[in-house]
Amino acid sequence: MTLRSKLATGVGRLTRWALTTFTSGGSSLPGKLALALDPNLLAELAKNYDVVIITGTNGKTLTTALTVHALAQSYDHILTNPTGSNMKQGIVSTFLSAPALPKGQRGVAVLEVDEGSLKHVVRALAPKAFVHTNVFRDQMDRYGEIYTIYKLMADAAKQVPEATVIANGDSPLFNSVALPNRRVYFGFDHEEDHEVTPHYNTDGILCPECQHILHYHSNTYANLGKYYCPHCGFKRPDLSYRVTALEELALTHSRFVIEGHEYAIPVAGLYNIYNALAAYSVAREFGVSPEAIEAGFKQAERVFGRQEFFQVGDKKVLLNLVKNPVGLDQVLALIKLDPEPYNLVAILNNRYADGTDVSWIWDGHYEQMVDFPIQEVYTAGMRVKDMTKRLEVAGLDSERIHELDSLEAVVAAIEASTTPHIHILATYTAMLDLRKLLVAKGYLKQ
Repeated sequence: MTLRSKLATGVGRLTRWALTTFTSGGSSLPGKLALALDPNLLAELAKNYDVVIITGTNGKTLTTALTVHALAQSYDHILTNPTGSNMKQGIVSTFLSAPALPKGQRGVAVLEVDEGSLKHVVRALAPKAFVHTNVFRDQMDRYGEIYTIYKLMADAAKQVPEATVIANGDSPLFNSVALPNRRVYFGFDHEEDHEVTPHYNTDGILCPECQHILHYHSNTYANLGKYYCPHCGFKRPDLSYRVTALEELALTHSRFVIEGHEYAIPVAGLYNIYNALAAYSVAREFGVSPEAIEAGFKQAERVFGRQEFFQVGDKKVLLNLVKNPVGLDQVLALIKLDPEPYNLVAILNNRYADGTDVSWIWDGHYEQMVDFPIQEVYTAGMRVKDMTKRLEVAGLDSERIHELDSLEAVVAAIEASTTPHIHILATYTAMLDLRKLLVAKGYLKQ
């Protein structure tokens, strides 16, 4: 390590210590200061780690957490960024927080990386593997269309041709571009082939070879499934790792079978089973046994803001992050499993981290909520009136929709709720701000 790198590392670690000791912490400032002193520090910090980069639109945080739990059954020194600080300065901060590796030993770094940040970190990290979870329309102001997003991911992989790409084989995009990398695919094979047509408002179902509309033998959700093109023969690649059965889909958990082994995770939804399958695939590529992966999954906990249950007095609250149409529809499919009457809170912000363009709410299928056992609806956030209008257009009773002007009012509404169950749908910064308030009031731990 050069003198410059040592100075940058020392300043970064001192900053982290000060933030941890005297404030509530800070996930990216230590890395930001360290990089200002040594722009090449990340390569130095990462050189003794086998790095796994997990990227894609949805599921990065949970996939990262499940991968860490699975690998921890066989590897002693694992580093990760559990707060979801997934841009360059946050990743540097993650390495700065790590204890020193024993002399002569290597660690494993499992890192969630924002798609837009890949080009800034990939050469320095020199990953052993990429995980491509999915690509859906998300924050159009930042990323553009799905093909632009995937180009960022594919270009990053091309920079490290020796890295393995572990990709969702059910996504047509991930089979659309030639890569120099070794590729392995995971996906669902849980039902017999049959003809199915995705929803008419689905992105990414044009054949990348001939531009005809893809057909499907099975379709899990959105554009994911066993696709094929009857015109040119383009089809889903052979899968290395497969979900072969769905045992139970409940509001609080999921049970499923991967290649003859049953697994359970403490979260619901098909999208989270994909996340578990991605983590399983990484672990198998790293030589972890199916039995050890099962043990790792049993240790998994809910990731903050993603299907996070907590109590507010005698009220049971479920908080879900929503940030794009596909993710929203999957969360709605999840809360549809709740048969009990409940109140709904919908909080919509449009800060940079949320995406400044909120037009995505019009592509989410809120209309299905008309049949849900919702008693009262509370809307809030920077774009509260947009949220209210969208729910009114969806068909929810306008007399039962109440606009709130602050998060304090949201918490008060939950406290006074006449139903024992409350579901909260919140965009990213709204979720973070609400959690801070709930922590301050003692309803959540930091």
